[in-house]
Amino acid sequence: MNIVVVVRQVPDLIEPLEIAESGTSLDFDEVSFLVNETDDHALEQALLLKEAGGGTVTVVALDCGEVDDTLYTAAAKGADKIVKIPVEDELRPPAPPAAAALFAEAVKGLQADLVLVGSSAHDELEGMLAPLLALKLQLPYVGVIRGVRAGDGSVTAFKEFPGAVMAKMNVKLPAVLGILAADQPPRYVPVSRIKAATKSTEFEEVEVAAAAAPGVTVQRMYHPAAGERAEMLEGSEEEVAAKIAEILVEKGILK
Repeated sequence: MNIVVVVRQVPDLIEPLEIAESGTSLDFDEVSFLVNETDDHALEQALLLKEAGGGTVTVVALDCGEVDDTLYTAAAKGADKIVKIPVEDELRPPAPPAAAALFAEAVKGLQADLVLVGSSAHDELEGMLAPLLALKLQLPYVGVIRGVRAGDGSVTAFKEFPGAVMAKMNVKLPAVLGILAADQPPRYVPVSRIKAATKSTEFEEVEVAAAAAPGVTVQRMYHPAAGERAEMLEGSEEEVAAKIAEILVEKGILK
C-alpha cells in the first residue's frame, strides 16, 4: 500500500503568542513551531499499517516554520520518502483552503492508495484541511478516525462520534482519512537517530502551482481581557478562617 501522510507545523502554545502590528495575525517572527498533534498520529498510523502489511510511507509538508526538524524526525521514525512543497512565505503558513490546494497538487503525482492527515489543528477553524484536501483530490473522505486496519483494496476505519460512540466503516481505496488518534501513541525516536537522519535523508522538493483560494478574513486579533484575580487570604489559621466565614456571610451562604 502506498500511503501519503500530510504533516503540518503549528504554533507552539507553550510559548507566548505575540500579535503583529497589523492586529490581524500572529507575529510569526516570534512564533515557535512544532508538529501538529493529529498529523503526528496520522504518521504513526501510516507506519503501523506499513509494518503490518508492507508498503511505503511518503510524508508531504509545506516548507514553512521549522518543518525540517519535523521531517527529519519522520524519516527517523521510518518514513520512506519526504516531499517538501516550497511556499511564498516560509514564516506564515497559508490558510487551509490555499494549503489544501497546494497539498492536492503534490499528492496527485504520488499515486497514493491512502492519504492520511490529522483531523484538526489548533490554528484552523473546524478541521477544514482534511475534507478540503479530499475534495481537491476527488476522493472519498471519512474523518475523526481512531485506528485503521488494512484490507484487500479497502481499509477498516474506526470513526468516533459524539459521546465516544465508535463506528466501524469499510472504506474503499483510494481515500482520504482524517486521523484523530492512531492505534497507539506516536513513537519516540532518540535524538541520535534524528541526527543520523539529517545526514542520510534527502528531501524531494515539488514545485506546485495552485489557484489562490479564499479563506476566512481576520478583522481583529487580540489577547483575551484578564478577568478578576483571586484574593489570597493571609494571616494565621484563625484569621483566615474568620475571613472565609465573613465572605460566606457576605455572599449569603452563611447566616
